[in-house]
Amino acid sequence: MVGGWAAGRLDGWKLPARASWLLVPMDEVQSDHLKAYGVTFRVLERGGKAEWFLNYRNGSFLLPGDPATVRDATIAGVSAVPLDDGQVAEIRAELAQGNMDAVPLEKAPKVAVYAPPNAAPWDDAVTMALQYAGIQFDKVWDPEVVGDKLRSYDWLHLHHEDFTGQYSKFYLTYAGAPWLVEMTERNQRTARQLGFANVPAEKKAVARTIAAFVERGGFLFAMCTATETIDLALASEEVDIAANFADGTPMDPRAADKMNWARALAFHNARMELSPAIAVYSEIDGHQVNSPDRRQPLGAFSLFNFSAKIDPVPTMLVQNHRQVIPDFYGLTTSFMKETLKPGVTVLADEPGAPWAKYIHGERGQGTWTFLGGHDPEDPQHQVGDAPTDLSTHPHSPGYRLILNNVLFPAAKKKELKT
Repeated sequence: MVGGWAAGRLDGWKLPARASWLLVPMDEVQSDHLKAYGVTFRVLERGGKAEWFLNYRNGSFLLPGDPATVRDATIAGVSAVPLDDGQVAEIRAELAQGNMDAVPLEKAPKVAVYAPPNAAPWDDAVTMALQYAGIQFDKVWDPEVVGDKLRSYDWLHLHHEDFTGQYSKFYLTYAGAPWLVEMTERNQRTARQLGFANVPAEKKAVARTIAAFVERGGFLFAMCTATETIDLALASEEVDIAANFADGTPMDPRAADKMNWARALAFHNARMELSPAIAVYSEIDGHQVNSPDRRQPLGAFSLFNFSAKIDPVPTMLVQNHRQVIPDFYGLTTSFMKETLKPGVTVLADEPGAPWAKYIHGERGQGTWTFLGGHDPEDPQHQVGDAPTDLSTHPHSPGYRLILNNVLFPAAKKKELKT
């Protein structure tokens, strides 16, 4: 690599004399942007300290230059530059002058991914990102959530779960498909085992427990269907979704008047789609992917710029080597700005469009972040598509957004709250 130790070399573990640090650049010279997060995460797991240099070389990391870190970076094929104390001091002086800052990373968060036991490893982009980067995680599902196991974790990911309990209305397109039959039976069996009358009631309880996880200080990151449906589940506590879903007839539209958006995390004042014959959830999604009014073609979304010194949290969440990123579909692809609650921070949107792509906010002592879409490197994702091979996308800017979220809880400090 240019200007430093060459990534991928397995010979000679020792740093040059007096070089006690490794700078992991995240600009164009980085050989594997995604695995760089894993190397940084594992430093924290070993009890080491690291720093995130916000807006410096596109969000670089300063790591200790111990043999374990050098070896890990080399094996992972991650580019790193050896630095001595004087060189680090020069960088710190540069950070002080511009829209940059150094954020200490202190402790690796305990990571959980919400997924049913039979979920394939390629079912969601976050699972693939964690596996590719080499970040350990546990899978949890409804029994663990209702059983209060979330207290064991700091960070939780949700992906394509329909928390309204309607199975994403897949029955309209995939009726009789073995995977849908199995999904339905598993959910119904689990709801009965947990003592709930039906799946919508059980999913609402799961959504409430996840909201409580955030309120007491947890970090929630959601993509695709989960972004929209967890808020619909929270807001529709008084709406009998099960009755509507069971008999196949449209619910009385006046049921929408019972929506209590104060319970929701991100959205308000949206119309929930009460007909089981229409394959959308609400008017929150800007693209309305499964509607006859589907908005296309896909465009591109732009990351916002924030003050690293004043707003470090959103700055961490948008660190990237690309400011404009090609859009990608999911059952929920985007979020109509008119449905966002006051105080929600828009991290990225499509210029000129009425929707946002990437949003963030607080609830109680914790935070939530929502990213629309299913897979940043599979823009037209369909059921049954082959899994994305991240070894062919080591510089994916969309996957970097995911990994920003995984690492950001390590920097949790009161002074970093926005």
